[in-house]
Amino acid sequence: MKYTNILFDLDGTLTEPKDGILNSVRFALDKLGIKESEVGDLMKFIGPPLHASFRDFCGLSGDAVEDGVRYFRKYYAEIGINENEIFPAVTELLEELQKTGANMFIATSKPTVFAEKVLEQFGIDKYFQYIKGSNLNGTESGKPEIISHIIEKFKLEKESTVMIGDRFYDIIGAKENGIDSIGVTFGYGSESELKEAGTTYICGSVREIGLLLLGK
Repeated sequence: MKYTNILFDLDGTLTEPKDGILNSVRFALDKLGIKESEVGDLMKFIGPPLHASFRDFCGLSGDAVEDGVRYFRKYYAEIGINENEIFPAVTELLEELQKTGANMFIATSKPTVFAEKVLEQFGIDKYFQYIKGSNLNGTESGKPEIISHIIEKFKLEKESTVMIGDRFYDIIGAKENGIDSIGVTFGYGSESELKEAGTTYICGSVREIGLLLLGK
């Protein structure tokens, strides 16, 4: 197997978090007195770091950004984290990869504490050697930084390391760290977005990831 070190994004790659994230955004917007129509398509909140989303998509700054994040997390921690589903065949893929002895990691912009809970919720935390997300204060949320942290911490050989994700953030993060990437189109990024970002491979299903990595 070419890749023995496999980094996975979480939202939109292993799990379908749409309802939980969108409802958390709606709760925060309501608390902030912002109409959903003023923000547009809330789907754009899935993927980017949360602080940046409230800044870029809502035009907020300073304490208002912190308030948005706080309201979002209040709903998400109590309700939204459970409004989530695991994509079909993910557990089977992780099981097969584990059998090969592959080292598997989570590289997500979601705060580590929430990523750990999601993985535990679906019983797939046991497959990962390490879970790296952002800090609750919004630091260490960029994909290049997150991927770099994992590579350096575990002294991974870049030639045998690949990043799997559904958005251009994942692909750019991989490129900036000199590793290959697999862009998946069943999440929240389009094929054109992933190709434009320079992904090494495109997969349209979890099964296709298995065919690419395992040859079966």
